[in-house]
Amino acid sequence: MGHVRALICDLMVASNDIYKEDIMAKFVMWGSYCENALEKRTPYREAHLAGLSEQKEKGLLTSLGPTTDNTKVFGTYEADSETAVRELVEGDPYWKNGIWTDYAVYEWNQVF
Repeated sequence: MGHVRALICDLMVASNDIYKEDIMAKFVMWGSYCENALEKRTPYREAHLAGLSEQKEKGLLTSLGPTTDNTKVFGTYEADSETAVRELVEGDPYWKNGIWTDYAVYEWNQVF
């Protein structure tokens, strides 16, 4: 009976380790738009939206959008690391072309 109990405990530990590996950290991104962003974004918008759709399909991007005055951008991500989120932001056409002018990433503890 002791062997069975030990085997069950080993399986429980292994399944918890697998579960922990599957859980990605949550991050928020808060950034700023350039002046006249609505006009300046036009040449890059299609590529920007395509990239966001791809991130969403992969489960990395959970939400993103501007404030109602179009001066700030807010996004939520699930990723392995802050570095991974920064790579996504800095690979976006809006960042590469100055539509987003600055940003910060924070690991987020979703409580509710």
